Amino acid sequence: MSAKVAHLTTVHHPLDPRIYYKQCQSLNKAGYDVTLIAPEANEHISEDELQTITITKHNNKFKRMIFSSLELYKRAKQLKADYYHFHDPELLPVAWLLKNKHNTVIYDIHEDYETAMLQKEYLPKPLRRVVAKTFKLVEKLFSRKMEKVIAEKYYNEKYPTGQDILNYPIISERILNKENLGNTKTNKLLYTGNVTLERGALHHAELPAIDDQVEMHFVGYCRKPFAEQIKEIAGETENRIYFKGIDEYVPKDEIENAYMQDDWLAGVAIFPPTDHYLKKELTKFFEYMAAGLPIICSNFEKWDEFILKHNCGITVDPNNPAEIKQAIETLRSKPEYAKQLAENGRKAVLDGLHWGVEENKLIKWYEQIKPHK
Repeated sequence: MSAKVAHLTTVHHPLDPRIYYKQCQSLNKAGYDVTLIAPEANEHISEDELQTITITKHNNKFKRMIFSSLELYKRAKQLKADYYHFHDPELLPVAWLLKNKHNTVIYDIHEDYETAMLQKEYLPKPLRRVVAKTFKLVEKLFSRKMEKVIAEKYYNEKYPTGQDILNYPIISERILNKENLGNTKTNKLLYTGNVTLERGALHHAELPAIDDQVEMHFVGYCRKPFAEQIKEIAGETENRIYFKGIDEYVPKDEIENAYMQDDWLAGVAIFPPTDHYLKKELTKFFEYMAAGLPIICSNFEKWDEFILKHNCGITVDPNNPAEIKQAIETLRSKPEYAKQLAENGRKAVLDGLHWGVEENKLIKWYEQIKPHK
């Protein structure tokens, strides 16, 4: 009989790429009996693809942490799974309760949660450091008997026993077959992913003013009030700012549709410096590279090293408009250089920076940590 696996989340969308498309589908394909427990959503998941259990979605964070967690615990316990693989730190108490000598519980660390808490706008600034330190202690206590998996290489500094299953992209056939890499006959800049202050939204909002030819396209979830703030900052150039995802989740297929367009000058990630992102290799880097887009990103030391290693883009000081304008102009005026950056990025992804490699690691690791009956 196939080993039963339950993937658990109260925070993420049921079609979250790391959870659903990468881990759940890879395990399902490998013969595991996989069930996903996740909040209800507008998008329907076919039972033919994956067994799913939906729980009530609470928009209020504190209601979610209490009521969604309790509902998930009851549903998860009924499954009597061999593996419980959870994706949210707020589920640490639930996972601790689910752990017994006959199962394996896996804590999937998507982010550097300690530094992430220092950026939470809903917490008063004086409280953030206290909350971050308290979380670190609580996390250590609850996760002692759990397996840990990390989505970023540098998380190993905080979780030295964590198994790295990196968040590299799934490369679809149509992305592989895409032609016209490094297109300089366009002035469109692309950003994909959640649109937030910490992820450079306000820097990206200024790009049409920095260069009077470019358009800025955001493809990813953005709260409507924040989208209005972005347009306000853009001022007279707001007619060259476009959104896909205002107050709505943007599915993986629609993001891929954006990548398939052949009229992007570059993919951008011009973030302000924060502890949370200084060492992080963004998933969007690999997606931009796979889609044949040169990258323009902040010149953080680790990002600089990454871009230099793969020779796939240009790094800029996020607070230097002249430097940003020069990067845009360089790509636009040097077609052969832009194409070479695009080809270098795609080659690096195809040579190993893709989910196929991580999928094999995940399957082998699951076998190594299987529970003993």
